[in-house]
Formats: sequence, structure tokens, C-alpha cells
Amino acid sequence: MAVTLTEAAARHVTRYLSRRGKGVGVRLGVKTTGCSGLAYKLEYADEVAPEDIVFEKHGVKVLVDPKSLPYLDGTELDFVREGLNEGFKFHNPREKDRCGCGESFRI
Repeated sequence: MAVTLTEAAARHVTRYLSRRGKGVGVRLGVKTTGCSGLAYKLEYADEVAPEDIVFEKHGVKVLVDPKSLPYLDGTELDFVREGLNEGFKFHNPREKDRCGCGESFRI
């Protein structure tokens, strides 16, 4: 099982944590919500919790709670710029469907 991030995502996380002055990486998870059932959660993490599963890529730690890992296994986190918009994008090979507004997905 693995969760990774692209170089672009790693650069963005590193810059943000540096400006913020603290943090060990990003915490990814899923929550039940929306039309399709699940939504991604992403937050900057200040510490590694005992239950966290830790992946590291391009010098950045990706922390995942054990309950979310089956839904996120194989996911790659990217940071993209599309026109005037920029943000994180999840590339999850397990994703079967996404709601029309793009806020939730199902496996």
C-alpha cells in the first residue's frame, strides 16, 4: 500500500511549511459526505500521530490514518495550475465515480 505525491505537490508543501514556520508534512484522509459518499481531506500536519501511516516522497511526509488507507491506496497527490486556478488534485486509481460538482467520489 502506498500514497505518493508529485514533485510539484512536494515543492508546494515544502514552500508552505517553510512560510508557516512549522509542520512535518500533509495529512490525507477521507470523510463521508456529498452525493457520491466520500470526500478527500487534506491538512497540514504539525506532528505525526501514533496511529499514522507515514509515506515519504521528495522529502515530504504524507500521513494517512489507517481507516482512510484502503480508500487512498495507490493515490498520487498533485499540485496543478489551470488558468487562474491552482490547487491540489487527487489521482486515485480506485475511484469509480465522481459527483457532478466534483466534491465527492465513490470506490
